[in-house]
Amino acid sequence: MTQELIFFTNPQSRGAIVHWMLEEVGQPYTVRVLEYGTSMKAPEYLDINPMGKVPAILHGDVVVTEAAAICAYLADAFPKAGLAPALDARGDYYRWLFFAAACGEPAMSNKAAGWDVDSADGQRQFGYGSFEMTYDALAGWLAGRSYVAGDRFSAADVYVASLLDFGMAFNLIARKPEFEAYVAPLLERPAKKRADALIQELMAKVAPQAL
Repeated sequence: MTQELIFFTNPQSRGAIVHWMLEEVGQPYTVRVLEYGTSMKAPEYLDINPMGKVPAILHGDVVVTEAAAICAYLADAFPKAGLAPALDARGDYYRWLFFAAACGEPAMSNKAAGWDVDSADGQRQFGYGSFEMTYDALAGWLAGRSYVAGDRFSAADVYVASLLDFGMAFNLIARKPEFEAYVAPLLERPAKKRADALIQELMAKVAPQAL
């Protein structure tokens, strides 16, 4: 696919996940930095994402929002990068990519906001059950594994490692040995380092804003 690839982001956002993924993909892309409360809520961008949030990508005529969905899309759109397992081996890949998005992210966000499910009845109402259940399950799966799905790096690792790295950096997720052993080598990947350097360049150009 040779269509233009446009990446809408802010350096103080979950766009960092997609920035890493784009560097892993290795295809040319254009970065459009949006500001909170202004260009991110402008009519032109609301046509892209009615939520007025980043990240989002525009690939030709295709719009994709939500970091996990973007990671999965890019892996499929650019198969030569080898960032998705074969179709008949994607069970763990889909499971943990979307577990991290559907359970890990909201559990962490709710805890950061000072709220967690504290009753059995409450846990039945939420897909993630509780913060402890969510991250114990993920730690159990990652124990002894280098990658979240199979024996090589994939788009799922971009999302899962980004979530854990952010959570541990801000003391929202416990530094379990399983998490640290999994995340540390992934943060050394050249694409991750390139993305971090580009994000720092953008940070220098954008006034600090609240997330």
